[in-house]
Amino acid sequence: MARENPWNDEVLRLRALFAVMIALFLVLAGRFWQIQIHRGPMYEQDQFRQSIRRVRLPGVRGRLFDRHGRAVADNRPSYTLSIYLEELRKPGSWDRTIDAVEELLRTLSPIVGSPPRLSRTEIRNHIRKQLPLPLHAWRDLDEAAMARFAELAGRIPGVDIQADSTRVYPFGSRAAHVLGYVGRADASSDDGEEPFHYYLPEVAGRSGLEKTLDPLLRGEAGGRLVRVDVTGYRRYDFGQRDPRPGRDVMLTLDMRVQGLAEQALGEDPGAVVVLDPRNGDILAMASRPAFDPNEFVPSIPPTRWRQLNQDPKTPLLNRAVAGGYAPGSTFKLVTALAALESGRSHLGDIHTCSGSFQLGRTTFRCWFHPGHGVLNLRQAIEQSCNVYFFEMGLAAGIARIHEMASRMGLGSRTGVELDFEVAGLVPNDEWKRRTQRDAWRDGDTCNVAIGQGAIVVTPLQMAQVTMLIANGGRLYRPRLVRGIRDFGADSFAMNSPVLVREMNWHAAVLEAVRLGMRDVVHGERGTARRVAISGVTVAGKTGTAEFGRKEDRRRHAWMVAYAPFDAPRYAISIVVDEGISGGETAAPRMRLLLEGLLAANDSEGQG
Repeated sequence: MARENPWNDEVLRLRALFAVMIALFLVLAGRFWQIQIHRGPMYEQDQFRQSIRRVRLPGVRGRLFDRHGRAVADNRPSYTLSIYLEELRKPGSWDRTIDAVEELLRTLSPIVGSPPRLSRTEIRNHIRKQLPLPLHAWRDLDEAAMARFAELAGRIPGVDIQADSTRVYPFGSRAAHVLGYVGRADASSDDGEEPFHYYLPEVAGRSGLEKTLDPLLRGEAGGRLVRVDVTGYRRYDFGQRDPRPGRDVMLTLDMRVQGLAEQALGEDPGAVVVLDPRNGDILAMASRPAFDPNEFVPSIPPTRWRQLNQDPKTPLLNRAVAGGYAPGSTFKLVTALAALESGRSHLGDIHTCSGSFQLGRTTFRCWFHPGHGVLNLRQAIEQSCNVYFFEMGLAAGIARIHEMASRMGLGSRTGVELDFEVAGLVPNDEWKRRTQRDAWRDGDTCNVAIGQGAIVVTPLQMAQVTMLIANGGRLYRPRLVRGIRDFGADSFAMNSPVLVREMNWHAAVLEAVRLGMRDVVHGERGTARRVAISGVTVAGKTGTAEFGRKEDRRRHAWMVAYAPFDAPRYAISIVVDEGISGGETAAPRMRLLLEGLLAANDSEGQG
């Protein structure tokens, strides 16, 4: 007898179907609970993240002031006409929206008085990369354009005027190499925060103090949260954290002294440095030729950038710290101090100059071919006798000259707050063996003793040497930053001068060198008699440094000086590229500068 199939029972089949439906419903309800209740906050957060864009807001850049509170790198408002694309959006392809933007630009062009500056490609790139942000159509509008816009374009939808901050240098090219310039910042510094999606235009220091002080000047960036729809258009601003402006910096520069230094140098390539020997403050640092840092704001045209870089006179080079020169006879001061302080020469030593000095089979000549005759130290400095210093240098030896020069700051960077400073070079036996695989010879010492050969210095270093002699042997670190002011503060927090070391020279030695320098300007046979100024005693030393092939007779003209003699306020170095001699080329410029500095109404220049 066959068994009856239970599924033939209609009631059983209905019950089974009902059970399956209940099971499916429970599964569906479970998934629904999982999605809507259990994972709901997570999905909501994902949606939030996908519709929120973070926009980086740059802080207003801090300003630079000279020691008297004059702004030398400032900010000014710049007005930009911007287009809000979400108000011009068209259905269909992006081309229809771009057409609407171009039509609007043509409408606005006569109002702002300038042809459209955005190409169709630039508009398309903005849509593709920065759709939630306003499209900047015209930047830096003048007052006339602003007035016409307010009168005629007030009812045009989708446009508005935005105020931005633009860097400006009120003194133009004055102190350009010290201040430096700015350029567009890299869109990569997020300060460790969650990366931003968009970056508003921001500048960063590219050269000079604008570069080295950039962390102080740039301030802290803020941010804005923008909600966008599925197509990427901005819907509304979700929140904002305001940026914090950068800090202001007071410099040691005196723009009046800076102007005098640049005027004295003229347009000839060279450099001038003026230090305050009482504390190492850099009152002026000039380099020629120069450039106008305003040309770099907001960006320098490529043709102008190539022109500056290809100029054989290298206008972008700060010769005061990055120019390497042989010091010529200004180095004889170092040789004298090395020989006398080491006890290898004495204040009463007498040498005879016949116009040349014979060392083995080599003849070294004095610049005064007839010969200076019998000389003591003071007369040798006054007349810059080469023979005297050949013999004094050999008596001291290169090791002691190297030691004295190094302790005076030569052969190493001064630590001034500028980029591209070079160390220079004070050669010795170890250096020659290492770089030329040859031993040091007495002829090398003769060359170094008068500031020739391989020795290399910068104008700032020679101003530092002059400062040391002027202030009695206190080596202050040359500085440009005098004080820093936080945002919202009323006054600057002043930095103290940095005393690197004291030379502890014998008073008689220092006095002999200083009197020799005074005779350079005021003596009957001084090489810088042109510098003499009525009523003021000045101490100085000239130098003429040969370079290149001997037959080309190319020379750099030097002079270092300090004044007033009894209470020095200024320690100065001047070098002129391709001059005739220190006495003929640099001395008249030193006089012009000192006349301005020591004028009766120079109280403004005293810090």
